[in-house]
Amino acid sequence: MSAIPFPAPPVDTDAVIALRSEFRAFLDQQLGHRTPRQRSDNWYGFSREFSLAMGQAGYLGMTWPKQYGGHERSAFERAVIVEESLAFGAPVGAHWIADRQSGPSIIKFGTDAQKETILPRIAKGELAFGIGMSEPDSGSDLAATRTKAVRDGDLYRVTGTKVWTSFAHEADYVILFCRTSGTPADRHAGTSQLLIDLKNTPGLTIKPIIDLAGQHHFNEMHFEDAAVPAGNLLGQEGDGWNQVMSELAFERSGPERFLSSIELMYQLIAMLQGKDSDAALITLGRLTGQLAVLRRLSRSVAGMLQNKQDAGLQAAIVKDVGAVWEQVLPDVARTLIDAEADPRSQKAYAGVLANIVHNAPSWSLRGGTREILRGIIARGLGTR
Repeated sequence: MSAIPFPAPPVDTDAVIALRSEFRAFLDQQLGHRTPRQRSDNWYGFSREFSLAMGQAGYLGMTWPKQYGGHERSAFERAVIVEESLAFGAPVGAHWIADRQSGPSIIKFGTDAQKETILPRIAKGELAFGIGMSEPDSGSDLAATRTKAVRDGDLYRVTGTKVWTSFAHEADYVILFCRTSGTPADRHAGTSQLLIDLKNTPGLTIKPIIDLAGQHHFNEMHFEDAAVPAGNLLGQEGDGWNQVMSELAFERSGPERFLSSIELMYQLIAMLQGKDSDAALITLGRLTGQLAVLRRLSRSVAGMLQNKQDAGLQAAIVKDVGAVWEQVLPDVARTLIDAEADPRSQKAYAGVLANIVHNAPSWSLRGGTREILRGIIARGLGTR
């Protein structure tokens, strides 16, 4: 069995420290009025206004070429902005997916026309993207996709259904993973990706999926002979599997995989201040130590991405271990503080706890289920 290397992460240079300070001031100016309950929505928060402010200040498309509206900064500098956004509880949903994975996928696989049309608008905070991967009855088995796109002259005719598409009712585009030839029995072969304009695609219907917390950020997308321009093909027809695996490396590695519940950690510490409890101190120390390790691993992955290294395996580890930490936190909080989770409460702790309890079950599903990720890790260790 071989070990999985995590290179030493980049260090916080003077420039990075200055960037943190500058961005914290920006966040405080833009979002200082937000309540703990609002901050606990974290990357489920959706604000076009905030995303436009991020773009105007140069905090989107940070690593991209300047010719496409980017700023040619390092992957680590971008990771600093992501980390600080999540730690503050910023409503990043209107630019999150576009900046994290859709834009980089277009840079890597897109045509010149796609890059010139779409990337500058993402960098300005003008375009929101969703993820068009998951399907009913397929779980995390992306290769079982049944959504089909058939070439018809200058169009693709798309038929099928996608689920759990975050912000499809608000977003402008999704990158759709679909089958352009063969059947699900062919697995990876015959799959492709299409850019779908959510506002202007005849034959596309978007329906809400209300989650356990009573919130609407998930959706079902149903395609019925939907007409998609052939020029919206992303990359090569039939190479969709390799492309989507590349995209998932961006999705799985970031600090969002352990900072989704960070507001609850803040509230828990505040509630325990001044209380003489060795058990509570030991528990908080353990949680903090685990968080520090997760942060180091995520920073290591950011360094690998910066150096153009394949970080798919390391990203899967960060995602799996991070989801465990996030899901354990509300259970630990309930053992340390005798307070009910109440979404209607005006008390910060009770409202935040309720929001985290309701959303936590999804955190080991998004970006790949625990079983899928551990299969990837097992293969990396040579045990499968």
